[in-house]
Amino acid sequence: MKTWDVIVIGGGIIGLSLALALRRRGATVLVVERGEPGREASHAAGGMLVDCGLELPEPLQPLAASSARMYPDFVHELQLESGINVDLRDYGTIVIPPPEHVHERPGFTVNSLLPAPLSELEPALVERGRQAFYLKERSVDPRGLVAAVLKTAKLRGVDLSSGHEVTAVIMTEDRITGVSTNKTSFHASKVVNCAGAWSGKIAPHRFPTRPVKGQMLCLIMPSRTMVKHVIRSPHAYLIPRSDGRLLVGATVEEAGFDKRTDPATIQHLHRAALDLVPQLRDAKILEDWAGLRPGTPDALPILGPTETSGYYVATGHFRDGILLAPITAKLMSAVIEGRAPERDLSAFSPARFQ
Repeated sequence: MKTWDVIVIGGGIIGLSLALALRRRGATVLVVERGEPGREASHAAGGMLVDCGLELPEPLQPLAASSARMYPDFVHELQLESGINVDLRDYGTIVIPPPEHVHERPGFTVNSLLPAPLSELEPALVERGRQAFYLKERSVDPRGLVAAVLKTAKLRGVDLSSGHEVTAVIMTEDRITGVSTNKTSFHASKVVNCAGAWSGKIAPHRFPTRPVKGQMLCLIMPSRTMVKHVIRSPHAYLIPRSDGRLLVGATVEEAGFDKRTDPATIQHLHRAALDLVPQLRDAKILEDWAGLRPGTPDALPILGPTETSGYYVATGHFRDGILLAPITAKLMSAVIEGRAPERDLSAFSPARFQ
């Protein structure tokens, strides 16, 4: 009977990055994915690498900042190994805040001032007296990133089982020995639950994750350089890709596991984009979609060992799974191997929900 050192449940960016990190240190790893790897929240994500205090809960900010700093090397290594180009952009973000005074926004510093007039930074953006400030943030194309991680993992010898929905972890004398799926079972001495919005469905531990729906659409800009920066406004954000695509998002909806898009919602996002950049009226709509982010009651991820020996969890990253993938892989691989992680993960322990 074949066994592995570690089974990772879930083939999204978190699970794949962790599997790759474990494999690089010599562990044999199997990733078990209920559908197609990288086709759930990772596929639907925008890819903004938000690392400041504007949107993130305070306990998460140090992890976010560390993970954002890891991104250039993370992507460079993946591109070298996989041969897949990952669109990591470094133009920064222009934030258009709500009507209150810009200097009252959390995280604002003197370095947040625009490096040039808004009309020079984004000529197509309609100012209309808008206040704005600048953040030195990157963005990445999650679909290219997942493709590169997946190919690198396969080249490194990570095993993958697609179309197997894990229903339970197998316990023998209070210790994990593998997982059961809707089709078969797999065996390992350690298991990591990285199943995102589905993490809470796997016995014996019912983690309090829930799906949080987000709808988005993608336009083809008339010019690849019509929008250069990520633009965040109260009504929509715009994320340009180097190939001329422009993502417009995103809603935050409590809708269960419903991934259907709503035409009225998509139209609302489209109008918000046109309000910011009227020239986008000539842009074609390439696609729209909805993804399910893994939310938790306190908006923090769940990271660490469970009360069951050999069973770990790395889930609940909500809107920050892409951003937090490098640091999650680094810290959780240390935890699983019995090494002390570089950062204190007690704020994210699954024990807080017991």
